[in-house]
Amino acid sequence: MNTTEQEFLNDLDSKLWKAADKLRANLDAANYKHVVLGLIFLKYVSDAFEERQEVLLEQFQHDDDDNIYFLPREDYDSDADYQQALTDELEVLDYYREANVFWVPKAARWKTLQEKAALPIGTVLWQDAAGTDAKLRSVSWLVDNALDEIEKSNAKLKGILNRIGQYQLDNDTLIGLINTFSDTSFTKPVHQGTQLDLHSKDILGHVYEYFLGQFALAEGKQGGQYYTPKSIVTLIVEMLEPYAGRVYDPAMGSGGFFVSSDKFIEEHASEQHYNVAEQKKHISVYGQESNPTTWKLAAMNMAIRGIDFNFGKKNADSFLDDQHPDLRADFVMANPPFNIKDWWSESLADDARWKYGSPPKGNANFGWIQHMLHHLAPTGSMALLLANGSMSSNTNNEGKIRKRLIEEDLVECMVALPGQLFTNTQIPACIWFLTKDKSGKDGKKHDRRDDILFIDARNLGYMKDRVLRDFTTDDIRKVADTFHAWQKGEGYEDVPGFCASVDFQDVAKHDFVLTPGRYVGAPDQEDDGEPFAEKMARLSTQLKAQFDESGRLEAAIKSNLGGLGYEL
Repeated sequence: MNTTEQEFLNDLDSKLWKAADKLRANLDAANYKHVVLGLIFLKYVSDAFEERQEVLLEQFQHDDDDNIYFLPREDYDSDADYQQALTDELEVLDYYREANVFWVPKAARWKTLQEKAALPIGTVLWQDAAGTDAKLRSVSWLVDNALDEIEKSNAKLKGILNRIGQYQLDNDTLIGLINTFSDTSFTKPVHQGTQLDLHSKDILGHVYEYFLGQFALAEGKQGGQYYTPKSIVTLIVEMLEPYAGRVYDPAMGSGGFFVSSDKFIEEHASEQHYNVAEQKKHISVYGQESNPTTWKLAAMNMAIRGIDFNFGKKNADSFLDDQHPDLRADFVMANPPFNIKDWWSESLADDARWKYGSPPKGNANFGWIQHMLHHLAPTGSMALLLANGSMSSNTNNEGKIRKRLIEEDLVECMVALPGQLFTNTQIPACIWFLTKDKSGKDGKKHDRRDDILFIDARNLGYMKDRVLRDFTTDDIRKVADTFHAWQKGEGYEDVPGFCASVDFQDVAKHDFVLTPGRYVGAPDQEDDGEPFAEKMARLSTQLKAQFDESGRLEAAIKSNLGGLGYEL
């Protein structure tokens, strides 16, 4: 993204957030996100629909041997008949579905929403199927009606759109928010006189992601249940490189890993000389989420991005009601809640997923690891964020499970993260990278059997504000490049204080503890060029002078205290 496009998006973020933030006077962050994100979704599907209409209209009127949509003017008796034919043809549902564009009924289109919202309450808007007058009850009702119409017309969206009528919002506040979205150009945007090469899907997808992050900040601890910081998600995706295959997240939140995987393909497909659209056909996403509202946020997030998804039939607990029991994924990525205590059920006692040992009933960390391994394909790779305690704890069978994972040669890489990366917790975290095949038989990687890469990234990143740390693009690239060089056996070297490739025997000597700091050592000190003998003499002289000064100060303090009648 160039500087002009980034400036446009930053200005847009600020403008829309200020408008949305006015709702905080009536609602807390946990609720008003549903209002704002619902409007963003309506705006997106309507804009995408209009974009498709423009393309179709051009094709209807353009005579070309390859154009199967052309409507010849001479087939109609008058201009009025021709214009009506064009209008009717634009309302053919199949034209939109064939282009993977959601069908938006007239009552749900953004222009309709904006026009009807400004009318007096009680105005007759239309007649329903039974011939009954539909009167404007409130702007919230109007929005909910639009969401109803979209769900009825698009089976993929059924049951995933949050209604806003329950929040009893002031009409004028909602009208102001609708007008702000209406005044913003999401199609063919212009910034400072420059036409930008951004589509409505790109813009509204960015806005949706930005708002999720802002809502997570506003909600604090609760916000972390559906939002993983973008830089951490990007780091994991850049390291795993999910070009093709099945991607699975059993604790998906709002679907950040899927969005980042989609962006990864867009950004890197050209480097591999792939067609982006064709390459995306080779990716399929599977997710699960227990929270019903978060499950809906994720589905809306995918719909806005045009990502096909399978999130199961409903929101459900991944341990107790696995929605994808037969799935074996090529890539598994997750940020499950850390150290969950109340996850266990006796129905899990002899579960087939506990291949490496029964996880403790009071902590789900090793339950998540084994659940993900159970769903990992024989040549797949996985990554999950966990609390640092998972790398060293020996309580309640955790040490034995970790030992088994290492002995089975499943652990590929451990990354220690800096603190203050998360909006919802200050618990230090790490990333586990595991795979069932380190043999390098695919020819893309070298044989890594019995070796584990340790990366200590605790000193990377910068403070973006008083409480939150973030990674730079260079930080992400440094870690990802190190991992890939080690995997390929090309250009990798241990760097004291940062990374080390360690064999099984060394890990065993450390009682199967996986904390990177134990293995990478301390960073090398830069040689200042001063010979050791000269430096030692200089430092000894400096130390003696400091001792002398300390003695002088001690004597002066005793003398002063004696003058006040005190003795040490």
